[in-house]
Amino acid sequence: MKIKVLIPLYNDWQSVNQLIKKIDDIIADIQHQFSIIIINDCSTEEKQRTFDQLENINSLKVINMKINNGHARCIATGLKYIYEKEEFDYIIPMDSDGEDRPEEIKAFVDNLSYNPDVPIVGERVKRSEGITFKTSYSIHKLITLIFTGKSIKFGNFTLLPKKTVQKLINEKATWSSFSGSLSKIENNLATIPSERGKRYFGPSKMNFISLIKHSLSIIAVFKASVIIRSIAFYAIYLILISNNLSFITCIPLALIVIFGILIVKISGRENIEEFNSCLNNIDNIDTIK
Repeated sequence: MKIKVLIPLYNDWQSVNQLIKKIDDIIADIQHQFSIIIINDCSTEEKQRTFDQLENINSLKVINMKINNGHARCIATGLKYIYEKEEFDYIIPMDSDGEDRPEEIKAFVDNLSYNPDVPIVGERVKRSEGITFKTSYSIHKLITLIFTGKSIKFGNFTLLPKKTVQKLINEKATWSSFSGSLSKIENNLATIPSERGKRYFGPSKMNFISLIKHSLSIIAVFKASVIIRSIAFYAIYLILISNNLSFITCIPLALIVIFGILIVKISGRENIEEFNSCLNNIDNIDTIK
């Protein structure tokens, strides 16, 4: 089988060098053909490539973008590029920094024996961040469940069969949120336990503000459900406080309205025209191997 590893990258060459070397070692005992596609999201730091000596990776390309589009859109662009330009059976999107552990690639492949036609997701069972981030992430998952009815416990680190990739590149939500889009188009997902690794170099780029944007982007994929549930919560809460209206008791009502406005605004990022033309943003392609 031909498996493409898709890695979005922005100013993290040192980490991706180490990641690729680890992947090259890990796949030595896996009897499938692995190739790597790096989407360089207009990095500003100098390229530091030391991954020229690769024994087990079949091919390696770096796709350099003209304009920085962000992490989610890099993945979307990579999916579209691979689907239209490459021969493949499966795609594994993963982060470049080591937080998606390359050791788990073997678990994905082993699971194919049981789920050859089903997307396999790395469901987080352990995280490496501090208590503040972990608490915030738990709140994000709870809010997502309440307003969308979806329990989304995975990120980009997945194994996607070709038919799922086809669905993703025809779904406008993929342009804004990978995990949200995958949850929307596929009801049947297989899982493997996945531990969040530590970055190889430097601090995590996912701060509190980034987490909020990430959370809202996922929730916005299910805009219709969010609006219906928000209206229901608004009406029920208004009935409950009808005999005790005050500035304090009305704060939750205002928050629900603000939340709904944010979701509608963020859902505007789901632009199928931009998605369809995203390959025009490719500047050049470096074929390393």
